[in-house]
Amino acid sequence: MELRVIEKTDEELRMEIAGEDHTFMNVLKGALLETAGVEAATYDMNPEQSGGQTDPILSVKTEDGTDPLDAVGDASRRVQDLADDFTAAFDAAA
Repeated sequence: MELRVIEKTDEELRMEIAGEDHTFMNVLKGALLETAGVEAATYDMNPEQSGGQTDPILSVKTEDGTDPLDAVGDASRRVQDLADDFTAAFDAAA
């Protein structure tokens, strides 16, 4: 997975996440929306309306002094924890 920061301020972040699709981006967006300090999170991956862009662009807006990169890190760790919990539950059920 390749990440490229397109634009970053103290409260906003736009980041390209190469090689991902709606499956991962929806999970990440959902985790971001549950992260303290995140005001908004969305992504765009419409190549026809985005000048040929095919990789998703994640947009995050934060409040209360939350760094948007820290918020993405927190959300990513939560996604990993959920995946680990699912794997453990699946293994226990098998």
